[in-house]
Amino acid sequence: MAYKNLHMKSVQKFLFFLLASAILFAGCIKKFQDYSQNSNQPLPGKVPPGIILKTILNSMVVYPHGDADKQCQFYCSNYTYYGTNEYWSGSASLDYGVLNNVLAMESEARRAAGNDNNPYHALGLFFRAFFFTDMTEKVGDLPVTAALQGLGNISPKYDSQHDIFKQTLLWLDSANTLLAGFIQNGFLEFSGDFYYKERLSNPLTARDALIEWQKVVNSYQLRVLIELSKRAGDAADLNIPSRFATIYNNPTQYPIFTSDDDNLEYVYNNSFNYYPNNFTNLGNDQLRVNLAQTLETTLGQLHDLRCMVLGEPARGLGFADTAYQSYVGAPSGMDLSTMAALINHGIVDANLSLLNRNHFYNPSNLAGEPTYILSYPEVCFCIAEAMNRGWITGTTETWYQNGVRAQFAFYGIVDGTNTVTLQGPAGNEITYNVHFPFDAYFNQPAVKYAGDNANGLSQILLQKYLAYARNSGYQAYYQWRRTGVPIFDAGPGTGDGGVIPKRWQYPSNEITSNGANYRAAIQSQYSGQDDINAAMWLIK
Repeated sequence: MAYKNLHMKSVQKFLFFLLASAILFAGCIKKFQDYSQNSNQPLPGKVPPGIILKTILNSMVVYPHGDADKQCQFYCSNYTYYGTNEYWSGSASLDYGVLNNVLAMESEARRAAGNDNNPYHALGLFFRAFFFTDMTEKVGDLPVTAALQGLGNISPKYDSQHDIFKQTLLWLDSANTLLAGFIQNGFLEFSGDFYYKERLSNPLTARDALIEWQKVVNSYQLRVLIELSKRAGDAADLNIPSRFATIYNNPTQYPIFTSDDDNLEYVYNNSFNYYPNNFTNLGNDQLRVNLAQTLETTLGQLHDLRCMVLGEPARGLGFADTAYQSYVGAPSGMDLSTMAALINHGIVDANLSLLNRNHFYNPSNLAGEPTYILSYPEVCFCIAEAMNRGWITGTTETWYQNGVRAQFAFYGIVDGTNTVTLQGPAGNEITYNVHFPFDAYFNQPAVKYAGDNANGLSQILLQKYLAYARNSGYQAYYQWRRTGVPIFDAGPGTGDGGVIPKRWQYPSNEITSNGANYRAAIQSQYSGQDDINAAMWLIK
């Protein structure tokens, strides 16, 4: 019995020792985990919303020196190895992956804040509007209300383009309201915004950044409403003219861009993020790309100094370097071999304007110029167009000139004498002083605003096109598709039988993964043919 009691006490002591050791060991493990966890790294499955925001913001920009530049007829390839000037013949690249990132950003913000009352959700509504608009303008009807549900709905039904724009306008209104509340009442956290809050040139406080984003939301809504102009008379439920007037007439409730300082633009740097045309690729570009007729010849004919900022003189034509007749682009529809022959020996005797070497290929300025996503000049021209169409009242010519002057400022063009640097025939730089008074420019018959009529509208649209140059993605093409201004050149060089397409096809995986809804969508819109030359509801 004594032995049994002694044995039980020994077992109890041993068990107590094991329990104490386990508790101590568990504490050590906890401390090890605590100390080994990098507090600057997100926990597995938990990514701060500001990090996801950066990836979304990167997805907004369409870089220059790519297909958009060619298909908006800003510049041309004249050498097939580096690409042709043909328009697409197939499917669009859509943004559902980016929109899934938007959902992930909002989910992480909701987890941290406990609800959707946070700036990331407000921006998420804007991003929905931005990316769904981008997609529908390419193809037409799309899955929206049933989209982005993962395995919950792998065959989403398509929404009509009309309904997509209706939803877009609702998202934008909601984003404006939420942002106004955060600006007035405060918010918990906002980071990851390199366009405004963390921008290189002039970083803003979080509140001031949201003030800028509210301007983005409303300025973007003006773009959307103008792009719906052909539906202003027959889509009464969209209230297109009255919505535009409500925003324009209520700047306190609906602030918009008021200067170039507000521009939503992608900024490059001299360290690693170079402008796409820069000194490091001069060897490839210098004789193989030239400016397009729709842009450069138009500028020359308007005696517009921007032609010298963007291009080199075509010395083979025999005019002085500072003569506007020296600035001539190639017709985008021209056969590439014919275009290449007009380059001759390049800067010595070219019959076409190459890209201005000092402006785009300066070794001391690899950052080049910013790339617009949405700009103050565009807002000015949207307002001028709305006035011309009778949607709002005001002095149209003032807004027309405001847009042109703002774009001059983008290029550093001043009212009076400007310094222009060109590449000389021997490869040296030549600097000229060119007198360019703004009043003289605006008083030219081709530039002087013709009034609120069809001619005046064409002038607004032409200047808007010129302000889009190498900026704003496909906006210049969308304007041409909507209005026919400016006249785009077409021919063997642009492909598609000399016809400029009006849309992209749907991605091929829609046929296999969502075939029934895809076929219903193309039947209701395009008589059953996924035709790149068919007109979508937006422009019919």
